[in-house]
Amino acid sequence: MNPSVKSVQALENYKLRVEFENDEFKDFDVTPFLEKGIFSELKDESYFKQVRVAFGSVEWPNEQDFSKDTLYLLGVSVSPAPRSNKTLTTHLTNG
Repeated sequence: MNPSVKSVQALENYKLRVEFENDEFKDFDVTPFLEKGIFSELKDESYFKQVRVAFGSVEWPNEQDFSKDTLYLLGVSVSPAPRSNKTLTTHLTNG
Protein backbone atom coordinates (compact mmCIF):
# COMPACT_ATOMS: atom_id res chain seq x y z
CA MET A 1 0.00 0.00 0.00
CA ASN A 2 1.37 3.37 -1.00
CA PRO A 3 1.68 6.23 1.51
CA SER A 4 -0.85 9.05 1.61
CA VAL A 5 -0.07 12.59 0.51
CA LYS A 6 1.05 14.90 3.31
CA SER A 7 1.50 18.13 1.28
CA VAL A 8 1.51 19.33 -2.32
CA GLN A 9 3.05 22.28 -4.16
CA ALA A 10 2.15 23.45 -7.64
CA LEU A 11 5.38 24.04 -9.57
CA GLU A 12 6.01 25.62 -12.96
CA ASN A 13 5.37 23.61 -16.14
CA TYR A 14 2.39 21.72 -14.69
CA LYS A 15 4.36 19.75 -12.15
CA LEU A 16 3.43 18.94 -8.59
CA ARG A 17 5.88 18.41 -5.75
CA VAL A 18 4.26 15.87 -3.49
CA GLU A 19 5.35 15.00 0.05
CA PHE A 20 4.14 11.64 1.30
CA GLU A 21 3.54 10.46 4.86
CA ASN A 22 6.77 8.43 4.71
CA ASP A 23 8.64 11.75 4.18
CA GLU A 24 9.47 10.98 0.54
CA PHE A 25 9.17 13.76 -2.02
CA LYS A 26 8.22 13.11 -5.63
CA ASP A 27 7.61 15.37 -8.60
CA PHE A 28 4.56 14.44 -10.66
CA ASP A 29 4.16 15.76 -14.21
CA VAL A 30 0.52 16.57 -15.00
CA THR A 31 1.29 17.49 -18.65
CA PRO A 32 0.33 14.07 -20.15
CA PHE A 33 -3.17 14.43 -18.67
CA LEU A 34 -3.93 18.00 -19.78
CA GLU A 35 -5.72 16.95 -22.99
CA LYS A 36 -7.85 14.31 -21.28
CA GLY A 37 -11.45 15.22 -20.42
CA ILE A 38 -11.90 17.21 -17.24
CA PHE A 39 -8.13 17.58 -16.79
CA SER A 40 -8.00 20.13 -19.63
CA GLU A 41 -9.22 22.72 -17.13
CA LEU A 42 -5.84 22.40 -15.37
CA LYS A 43 -4.19 24.21 -18.31
CA ASP A 44 -5.34 27.45 -16.66
CA GLU A 45 -2.33 28.18 -14.43
CA SER A 46 -4.34 30.07 -11.82
CA TYR A 47 -6.66 27.09 -11.53
CA PHE A 48 -3.75 24.62 -11.48
CA LYS A 49 -2.36 26.49 -8.44
CA GLN A 50 -5.52 25.68 -6.48
CA VAL A 51 -4.39 22.07 -5.92
CA ARG A 52 -4.87 20.82 -2.37
CA VAL A 53 -4.53 17.65 -0.33
CA ALA A 54 -7.79 15.77 0.15
CA PHE A 55 -8.33 12.31 1.61
CA GLY A 56 -4.66 11.35 1.21
CA SER A 57 -4.57 12.37 -2.47
CA VAL A 58 -4.67 15.68 -4.34
CA GLU A 59 -7.62 17.46 -5.91
CA TRP A 60 -8.79 20.73 -7.45
CA PRO A 61 -12.05 22.63 -6.77
CA ASN A 62 -13.94 21.07 -9.70
CA GLU A 63 -13.06 17.57 -8.47
CA GLN A 64 -10.18 16.69 -10.77
CA ASP A 65 -7.94 14.44 -8.73
CA PHE A 66 -5.02 12.05 -8.73
CA SER A 67 -4.88 9.14 -6.34
CA LYS A 68 -2.01 8.64 -3.95
CA ASP A 69 -1.12 5.49 -5.91
CA THR A 70 -0.85 7.34 -9.24
CA LEU A 71 1.20 10.11 -7.65
CA TYR A 72 3.53 7.69 -5.88
CA LEU A 73 4.03 5.22 -8.74
CA LEU A 74 4.39 7.77 -11.57
CA GLY A 75 6.16 10.46 -9.55
CA VAL A 76 9.91 10.98 -9.82
CA SER A 77 11.80 10.88 -6.52
CA VAL A 78 13.57 14.05 -5.52
CA SER A 79 16.09 14.61 -2.73
CA PRO A 80 14.73 15.75 0.58
CA ALA A 81 13.18 18.71 -1.02
CA PRO A 82 13.84 22.16 0.17
CA ARG A 83 10.92 24.18 -1.07
CA SER A 84 11.49 25.05 -4.71
CA ASN A 85 12.05 28.66 -5.69
CA LYS A 86 9.78 27.86 -8.65
CA THR A 87 6.88 27.14 -6.33
CA LEU A 88 3.60 28.71 -7.26
CA THR A 89 1.63 27.64 -4.19
CA THR A 90 1.62 25.23 -1.26
CA HIS A 91 -1.25 23.55 0.52
CA LEU A 92 -0.72 21.43 3.62
CA THR A 93 -3.03 18.94 5.23
CA ASN A 94 -4.97 19.83 8.36
CA GLY A 95 -3.51 17.31 10.66
